[in-house]
Amino acid sequence: MKALIWCAPRMVKVDDVPDPQIINPHDAIVRVTSTAICGSDLHLYDGYIPFMKPGDIMGHEPMGIVEEVGPDVDQGRIKKGDRVVVPFPIACGKCFFCKRELYSCCDNTNPKPHFGEQMLGQATAGIFGYSHLTGGYAGGQAEMLRVPFADVNLQKMPREFTDEQLLFLSDIFPTGYMAVEHCGVKPDDTVAIWGCGPVGQFAIRSAFLLGAGQVIAIDDASTVPERLQMARDAGATTIDFHDEFVYERLMDLTGGIGPDICVDAVGMEAHGYSADYYMDRAKVLMMMETDRPHVIRQAINCCRKGGTVSIAGVYGGVGDKIPIGALMNKGLTIKTGQTHVHHYVPQLLDHIRKGDIDPSFVVTHRIPLRDAPRGYDMFVHKTDGCIKVVLDPAA
Repeated sequence: MKALIWCAPRMVKVDDVPDPQIINPHDAIVRVTSTAICGSDLHLYDGYIPFMKPGDIMGHEPMGIVEEVGPDVDQGRIKKGDRVVVPFPIACGKCFFCKRELYSCCDNTNPKPHFGEQMLGQATAGIFGYSHLTGGYAGGQAEMLRVPFADVNLQKMPREFTDEQLLFLSDIFPTGYMAVEHCGVKPDDTVAIWGCGPVGQFAIRSAFLLGAGQVIAIDDASTVPERLQMARDAGATTIDFHDEFVYERLMDLTGGIGPDICVDAVGMEAHGYSADYYMDRAKVLMMMETDRPHVIRQAINCCRKGGTVSIAGVYGGVGDKIPIGALMNKGLTIKTGQTHVHHYVPQLLDHIRKGDIDPSFVVTHRIPLRDAPRGYDMFVHKTDGCIKVVLDPAA
């Protein structure tokens, strides 16, 4: 089959790889009909996430049709021919964490836990296509995908919607939703969201779905002005950090109090124009720091006293100069974590069914899988108004 493989930082290609096989009786094989390039994939592409090996298949946002199931898969739940979305974290459904619906913390699906234990204290769940730190699983930017614990992980989908309306239930829609939902948003709350990429766009719309009184979106109009326009189209007030001072503007918009909830939808490769951003870049180049936590610092400083900072963006290692004094003295709550996708799929699918949201709004490009390297180049350099790229393995 054809698949997109990682070769080295900033070097990927589509190549022939062996077809996936059933290797455990709980496995299923899915023929991928649509898959997407995620902002988190850029951290692999840029070489920021460790433990990638040449030949690793990338991608963690796939959906498709079940082609084969193992003998122990519950066919009352999943059978050949079903249309399915595949959540990016792999859950066993039975461990301490899965029983509490903390699926991205699953204790049984990462076969290489020693990497996570050394770097993070405990290992994460297995994740499709996201380095050997998260298990070394083949990813979904391919024609076929092996899915472990199929009757837990495959989310059965209705036939009446297009792939692009359902695909993002695999990751970015639940991620944006959880970023706001687990902060306990109230009707009069102001939610400020840093980053208007795909996750930020879903966080904006999720904040409105959850009843926020005001949503403020922060991005740089000098790179992809379409992102701020997409945020305005959703009803958000926007701040262009290229031309405006974020702290002062947020104080103006909140009567000097600050936002109730501040969401970092950017992650480890944040950009900016302040002194701490350039300090981070220099430290990363000198291997003195692995992440650029500019947004976390700004969110902590801007958040109102007693408010909540939610970190939805991916971080992979260590960051310096986090303002712990502001965090503690302002009495802030930090909410973060890889998304527990399985928990959120039913309620978000219901929002799609009721017409509350059409997730296909975020798609700007659909291209054949064979053109995936061009898609990555376009996505990382933000050319042609690129916000979200969907890959079509059958094209």
